[in-house]
Amino acid sequence: MALRESPFANGCMAGLHSLSWWLIFPCFWFLDQMIAACLPTTLEKKQRQEEQCGLGPLRSCFGLLLLLVLFVLTAPVALIGFLMWAPLQAARRPFIYSRGITSNQEEGAANKLTGERGSFGFVTANLCLFPDSLARFNNLGHTQTRSSQIAQRIIQSVNRSQIEIYVDSPSSDTDSCCSRTSLLSPSRSYGSTDSQPPNRPPLVSDSSLPLEEVVCESGGGEGDSNSNTAGIVLGMYPNAGEWDVAPDTAEVTKGTHLNQNSHSSKKAGQESQELDDVPWEVSSVFPTSVDFVCLQEVFDRRAAQKMKDILSPTFSHMLYDVGAYAFHGCCSSFKFFNSGLFFASRYPVLDAAFHCYPNGKGEDALAAKGLLCVKVQVGRNHQAKNIVGYVNCTHLHAPEADGGIRCAQLTLVSEWISEFQALTKRAHEIVVFDTLCGDFNFDNCCPGDAQEQKHKIFDEYRDPCRVGPGQEKPWVTGTLLQQPTMYDEEVLTPQSLQRSLQNEDVRRSYIAPPFDSGGSPYDYPEPGAPWVGRRIDYMLYREASLSQNCKTEIEEFTFITQLAGLTDHIPVGMRLGVSVNTEDLGGQQENRTHSLQQNPFST
Repeated sequence: MALRESPFANGCMAGLHSLSWWLIFPCFWFLDQMIAACLPTTLEKKQRQEEQCGLGPLRSCFGLLLLLVLFVLTAPVALIGFLMWAPLQAARRPFIYSRGITSNQEEGAANKLTGERGSFGFVTANLCLFPDSLARFNNLGHTQTRSSQIAQRIIQSVNRSQIEIYVDSPSSDTDSCCSRTSLLSPSRSYGSTDSQPPNRPPLVSDSSLPLEEVVCESGGGEGDSNSNTAGIVLGMYPNAGEWDVAPDTAEVTKGTHLNQNSHSSKKAGQESQELDDVPWEVSSVFPTSVDFVCLQEVFDRRAAQKMKDILSPTFSHMLYDVGAYAFHGCCSSFKFFNSGLFFASRYPVLDAAFHCYPNGKGEDALAAKGLLCVKVQVGRNHQAKNIVGYVNCTHLHAPEADGGIRCAQLTLVSEWISEFQALTKRAHEIVVFDTLCGDFNFDNCCPGDAQEQKHKIFDEYRDPCRVGPGQEKPWVTGTLLQQPTMYDEEVLTPQSLQRSLQNEDVRRSYIAPPFDSGGSPYDYPEPGAPWVGRRIDYMLYREASLSQNCKTEIEEFTFITQLAGLTDHIPVGMRLGVSVNTEDLGGQQENRTHSLQQNPFST
């Protein structure tokens, strides 16, 4: 059964909810802007110093006085709206579902996957889209503008032309000679998905290939590489035009593929091959053909709406405004903000559930942080069996000293995922992937996070970036930026941040360092080990919950710098290959019917 789009059961309640919010909003906006005017970011301070305008302080004082007067005048109306709004939350479902229009003639039908393999792309990112005043505590401002720019950059990247280099192998048979793109990518028949090219030979993985030979294949001249740059460019962000990526621009710096700039990245890539052969890269753009986008800290409702409007042509299924307000559900304290979770998918959402953490503390208790569980339909086999996957997204407790709270939340995550899958799994469905991602607010190198590092969740789900508790793989980079230096030239653009992450000495200056159990700087790493920094954004997967004979493998893991200057986190991406182990079926040559029943990708 399709999900209802409105969070309310009837239009009358939805109308009352909208009315109450618009009574609250003017007062809320004046208060937000009044506080924001007192908290300039380091970039704004620098710009004001360069302007050297004597009227600046006078203009600021007059603006604050005007905002204060308007706040007082609208407060009584906001109180009336609040008294209407709070009781309505008891009847509100904890998310809004947006379903775009697809071009598929059979409405609601999933596409049919071909071959024995498929692959799916996942991205997770913390965007810090608080109301403007609160975002400035993280040295970020202009939430509405940032939300539009972030969505524009995602769309530009995932829809750009992908440059691929192919080679014919005389010794390869027909199956092994097919490209990973065609074999591992599902054929996309939805209106919001991209069609994939026919079978091609495999990609070249030669780091010695000159960069010029790769770029010249893009089909555009050197002078027009940025001619199609789109997005919002505003004066408050210097050189903003350089940040946007033209649809035809290629990502070329890879840890195990086309790395041209960093000796440390090349060395790390070689070491990663020896460890577990995980292809990785530090990319200045989002990967192409991303299927699922999981975002955290999209607290601002207008920012979420803007992102939904921009992303919807590509990701036609979205869950946003996720979370409980007021005292709804298991909330132990009054919730002024939602969970901040945002989910965008190219594929239909079959089921979804949100659980609010009951043990929030301090400022974190003001937001309904929790776990969003989503079941998506990614295909249908010849017997009309649905091929489905599970995507789980969360944002854990933030204060560094509260490791016990995060451990308790991780335990709840494990329990809630198991409950959701037990309730939503159907006997006729084939489960091909199960992922867990989000901002966990702890890393795998700080002694102070040792309790979380050893949690059982890492026995259930696999983390591609870690060797074990307290030990990262050598190619990993931290994902939390130091906020005071976010606007330095070395990390202000996607390209400069990409170069900085590939240089260990530079990376130390801009990635948040680990700390010991007392909160003091930690002498890290051990002699001879690479410096990673705090990686608090995770992308995990597991196989135990998949259908029989289904297996997954990492095709690529990506650290993405395209949101430089727009958030204090580095997004991460993962491409997960899905295959069916036909060798375990037994007798498939004699019994073709039995083989087809076991192989969800057969046609």
